[in-house]
Amino acid sequence: MDEEQRRAYWRANTALIRNLLIIWALVSLVFSILLVQPLNTIRFFGVPFGFWMAQQGSIVIFVVLIFIYAFQMDKLDQKYNIKK
Repeated sequence: MDEEQRRAYWRANTALIRNLLIIWALVSLVFSILLVQPLNTIRFFGVPFGFWMAQQGSIVIFVVLIFIYAFQMDKLDQKYNIKK
């Protein structure tokens, strides 16, 4: 792999990480803390949705983001012929 491909691979990797961190920040900060009062008007599994997001939803989203990262990195590795 030449230097330009390495840079493109690294840019794609950091862009993926940045986007997933933005989603994680939105879920954990905005939905779980800043918008908890409006979200508590919605019931989810019998509890207020804002409370559920703060207690379990942000953790579930974080685990889902881990799997998305692994899947997307596999695709990126295949695109740039990175061998495992």
